[in-house]
Amino acid sequence: MQNSFKRYCKTMELRNDPLLIEAYKKAHTKEAAWPEITLGMKEVGIIDMEIYLLGTKLFMIMDTVADFDHDKAMVELALKPRQNEWEARMSQFQDSTAEATADQKWQLMDRIYKMN
Repeated sequence: MQNSFKRYCKTMELRNDPLLIEAYKKAHTKEAAWPEITLGMKEVGIIDMEIYLLGTKLFMIMDTVADFDHDKAMVELALKPRQNEWEARMSQFQDSTAEATADQKWQLMDRIYKMN
């Protein structure tokens, strides 16, 4: 049976600062997340996204449409309204350079095991 979606898993490090980590978590609540960012993700084919946190390590699960082209979609997403502003705001929390794109910060992970 063919999946009707693709799944991508990504990881990134936050700066090791409890106050920054709390602020990052708050920025990702439903009340604080910018609607333009969520809309832009949906427009490029991202169906659903979850982000988990352990210490300073972020883990993202991103489900997309079946014909999703990751590289093309990340370029398209970077051009969406307020995306650069969001990335600049989030860079204060992330253990990377301010100039890094979202695609450079979020590293794709390889699946090494699947139960079924």
